[in-house]
Amino acid sequence: MDEEHGFDELYRKAGPRLWRAVLAYTGGRRELTDDVVAEAFARTLERASSVRSFEPYLYRIAFRLAASELRRAPTVADVPDVAGTFDPEVSELFGALRALSPGQRAAVFLRYQADLPVAEVARLMGTSSAVVRVHLMRGRRRLAELLGGEDD
Repeated sequence: MDEEHGFDELYRKAGPRLWRAVLAYTGGRRELTDDVVAEAFARTLERASSVRSFEPYLYRIAFRLAASELRRAPTVADVPDVAGTFDPEVSELFGALRALSPGQRAAVFLRYQADLPVAEVARLMGTSSAVVRVHLMRGRRRLAELLGGEDD
């Protein structure tokens, strides 16, 4: 990506979808999501000359940053990061998503919310389609347990 316009186009194309994916991945933590997405774009721009495929690189960086932040010990007591304007069903969903592994959260969101085919989810996550299918199966099963629904 040798010009600023190409990066602007990447931001317009991938930014909103990446933000929603990271929001789901972090279980609704908006402030963390904002920071992770901004840092992922900054790192991608910084390494633009050595990146072969920008969107998958961007997703891998964002998910790795988010996973790293989620592993860190909280610096304050358990303060909810989800805005109080969500309805109870959305809060319950974010709670259930937090119970999934990071790979399961990413795969479930990208497949069912972003409506991407398994091969594209695998490409964006930097893994194989088989791994994505395992994440989806286990994620659906766990969400069904937590939300009291069928494994659909």
